[in-house]
Amino acid sequence: MTMTISVIIPVYNAAGFLEKAVNSAAQFEEVREIILAEDRSTDGSLEICRKLASEIPKVKLFQHPNGENRGAGASRNLGIDKATSDFIAFLDADDYYLPNRFDAEKELFNEAHIDGVFGAIGTEYLTEKGKQEFESKFKEVSLSTVNYPAEGEEVFRGLLSLTPKTFGTSFHLNSLTLRRSSLESHKIRFNESLRVHQDTELIIRLAYHCCLKTGIIDRAIAIRGIHDDNRITKIIRYSPQYNQRQHLYWGSLYRWAVANKIPDEYKKRIYLVYKSFDLSLKKGLSKYGSILLEILKNPEIAKTKYRFTYYNR
Repeated sequence: MTMTISVIIPVYNAAGFLEKAVNSAAQFEEVREIILAEDRSTDGSLEICRKLASEIPKVKLFQHPNGENRGAGASRNLGIDKATSDFIAFLDADDYYLPNRFDAEKELFNEAHIDGVFGAIGTEYLTEKGKQEFESKFKEVSLSTVNYPAEGEEVFRGLLSLTPKTFGTSFHLNSLTLRRSSLESHKIRFNESLRVHQDTELIIRLAYHCCLKTGIIDRAIAIRGIHDDNRITKIIRYSPQYNQRQHLYWGSLYRWAVANKIPDEYKKRIYLVYKSFDLSLKKGLSKYGSILLEILKNPEIAKTKYRFTYYNR
């Protein structure tokens, strides 16, 4: 099939990486436009955006009203609103695509029921400090992928850890390609109130409303750059700051689950994870009383992998 793709790149303080990211997307004939959603950078990224837009016809530069800083979620939403191609792909400004990025999409999107295709991404360490921080927090980091091919409801169930085999807790947004019509028909956008995890929150909602399918999952189709300023490496797992961010993320999903009246099995799974982080934020004796009451109400909460967020803190 003939594809037309809009690649959306949110840009904030990425002056040292942006040109490589843009060039990696511009190499593809299918990519008809590269949308730079600039978010009031302070490091000269805006000037680089303007330079790239003047030199590469595919590149289009947009900013929020009055040049405001609104975060990655709002910047990606701006890109979606400005996109004109049939398909949408995402790329972080400090990452880049590999030449096989859209190989699976060309074949799989011939199936009319497929709304989105995703694959695996590799890791490149750009600084030694970034490498040490990343490796101290994550295992099996050479390839971020899911564990087996899947599509449709199996993807959604896998992301919620409701499958007999371990599917994987998420996949990277850089590896996802979507029909723009699917986003519009389901009115799906990033939650702009989430400053982090808005990508994984969107992916779970997408997996419920749309038919997602694995593409290339045994080798990288894009590369994630790891450096000193990666936000994901700065937070210690199950620290108060980590738990607060997870609480906001799962709280957003739970409100979505209630509003959309999703099946009880799924809603309860989301609730249990959300509630475990909610309990982790309580303090003093009331914390342990709240834990006991919740276990009496929902014994399953003691079996979630998140139980130690409140047992050991």
